[in-house]
Amino acid sequence: MAVLRTWVGLMVLTLGAAFTAAEEQPLVEMADMVTPMTPENVAALADRVKKSVVVVSFSDRDGKTQGFGSGFIVREDGLIATNLHVLGEARAIQVRLLDGTTYPVETIYAHEKSLDLALIQINASGLPKLELGDSDKLVQGQPVVALGNPLGLEHSVVAGVVSGLRQDVEGMSMIQLAMPIEQGNSGGPLVDLEGRVQGLLTLKSLVTQNLGYAVTINSLKPLLEKPNPVTMSQWLTIGAVNPRHWTVPGDVRWTQRAGRIRVQGQGTGFGGRSLCLSTKAVPNIPFEVGVSVKIDPADGAAGLVLFHQGDAHYGFYPSSGKLRFTRFDGPTVYEWQVLWEEARPEYREGEWNHLKIRVEADRLKCYCNDQLVHEEFDDDLRSGTAGLAKFRHTTADFKEFILGAEVPSHVPDPAIQQLAEAQTAKLAHRPPTAAVVDDLLKQPSNLHEALEIEARQLEDSAKRLRQLSLAVHETRTRQALQQALTGPEEQIDLARAALLIAALDNRELRVEDSLATLDDLAGEIKAALPTEGTDAEKLAVFHRCLFEEQGFHGSRVNYYNASNSYLNETIDDREGLPITLSVVYMTLARRVGLKVEGVGLPGHFIVRYVPMAGDPVLIDPFDRGRQLTLESAQSLVTESGRTWDETALTPQTAQQIVIRIMRNLLALANDASDAEAALRYTETILTLDPESSGDLVMKAVLCFNTDRLDEALAATQLILKNRPPDVLLDRVQRLQWSIEQRMAR
Repeated sequence: MAVLRTWVGLMVLTLGAAFTAAEEQPLVEMADMVTPMTPENVAALADRVKKSVVVVSFSDRDGKTQGFGSGFIVREDGLIATNLHVLGEARAIQVRLLDGTTYPVETIYAHEKSLDLALIQINASGLPKLELGDSDKLVQGQPVVALGNPLGLEHSVVAGVVSGLRQDVEGMSMIQLAMPIEQGNSGGPLVDLEGRVQGLLTLKSLVTQNLGYAVTINSLKPLLEKPNPVTMSQWLTIGAVNPRHWTVPGDVRWTQRAGRIRVQGQGTGFGGRSLCLSTKAVPNIPFEVGVSVKIDPADGAAGLVLFHQGDAHYGFYPSSGKLRFTRFDGPTVYEWQVLWEEARPEYREGEWNHLKIRVEADRLKCYCNDQLVHEEFDDDLRSGTAGLAKFRHTTADFKEFILGAEVPSHVPDPAIQQLAEAQTAKLAHRPPTAAVVDDLLKQPSNLHEALEIEARQLEDSAKRLRQLSLAVHETRTRQALQQALTGPEEQIDLARAALLIAALDNRELRVEDSLATLDDLAGEIKAALPTEGTDAEKLAVFHRCLFEEQGFHGSRVNYYNASNSYLNETIDDREGLPITLSVVYMTLARRVGLKVEGVGLPGHFIVRYVPMAGDPVLIDPFDRGRQLTLESAQSLVTESGRTWDETALTPQTAQQIVIRIMRNLLALANDASDAEAALRYTETILTLDPESSGDLVMKAVLCFNTDRLDEALAATQLILKNRPPDVLLDRVQRLQWSIEQRMAR
């Protein structure tokens, strides 16, 4: 901290010295500057330059616009310069020109992480480019103008001076500026009064409100000369539906994440139709196909496709609140027939609804939420693929798609339902009748108060029933996790265990689906590995497949997002924390025959590759497989404010890795003051490590705070019985007294 304060103080003193130098000899040192800096000249300059300034934006993990920045046109054919951090990672990127025209980015033409620079390409021509200057000729005190989109205020202008030229600021040549640089300015041009670009604005090294930086334009020129292009089609495969399992004809983007498939946008064909077709072969008749769907808005339409061939298929889906069965024989309205449509009580508008078609020899049976709603005897189509469809402007979410001999029921059998109903008092299921009202009129006028009390009690019962449902799910998942971590270390499926962590928070997650995706990836990588190659050659191919072709990368934009701790979402998005990326790395390495160990550095998880011959290699999956020396591994630890210890290099067991992931989630829950989630994670840690006294104390506190008084009391009693040396027992005794007092009340 003292070093930081000293450095900041030095920057401020330097800024003052720069102004002093400019005041003492302001013109002699600026011979190249023939244009005076006046409001009129700045206005004219801004009007000319802003035609070449663009807005760059990208979407977050949920498809919503998350980040934006600036850029500028460097070539008439749509080549644009910006900061690399403006792009996010593995995100759909858009560019908007001054006239409002928006273009998707087609190629990451070049990028340099160490310089925070990127060149992106859009499909355009005749664009107004900016002339690039020579930043080596800049001098202190030289007036400059910055253009960008600070805080979303597009095409803003700010004038200032060059207060310093720094050769090594975080490894970059920087122009130090006496002007404010705000979020959204990043990537915008810094121009001299002749309109020549001298640098790219960046927030990367912002020190104070009115002291900013720009990366020198001369640092960008080598990227123009030697680009390293990556197509957006490869970039955008991250988050898209798995092409091994789905085929998407047309131009609408279907995405897959956290066990759900989502589609937005409107198809170009009749009715805005867009399809997502399963690559799985249709079974022999009889068979079933089913999916759960939730649509928005209420007048949307989305559901199942059956026997698709070309433009022909059947469709069974909700549409504007009704259930509909249709046959499409071609791409136009004249080749579309609504075979059945009806408003049905089984359909729950605005909620998840499970649709199923059972194909029999002479009919098609359509079910909504396990209730038969229609039988169709049309037999024009009897072959083709199955899948999903959406129409018009609908946004739809799908989950639990199954194509097979039988789709499991979504309604509990009567015995299970009776068991659930026995957990609460008898509840009314119908609105009150007039007879009931007339009978209650004979009661005292304060009856309404008694009814309100009863209603609140029933609402509390409903809350407790949901808690019970969740507790059953959590306990079952913990048991599965405990079982997954049982046995010899070399036989434990770490990926399965990590996926069960995600299943705690996501009851919809199907662990086997994510494991199948890992198996598919492993198969592709294994096929690419050289059979006779050296260890180094095999590792290089493994890294190329994992990081370059598949695009797995560390989450730098959304680092503290719970999604990064869920292995299924790390697999879907190919983005995660050091530890979840390491789990992916270790899992795939084991499946293709490479020996890799987990290394739990304090604050940053890495892996160690153990070749057949030669020395082991430390690798950072978060940094796209960068190989680490012992010194660089130590730096990762010390730079995070932690202390290096040789035991940090000890290989981690699967249980240690799982508990570390749980502690990441626990920290997020505590930061969000989410006591229910914190208790869920603490209980899971204690299932794996019952002797953890600190977690037992936390369980006692969390149970007390969530009114689980019996469990809280039991936890404090166990602590006081065992008297662990690392616990302040007097505080536990005070907590126990508080629990007993509340129970007495």
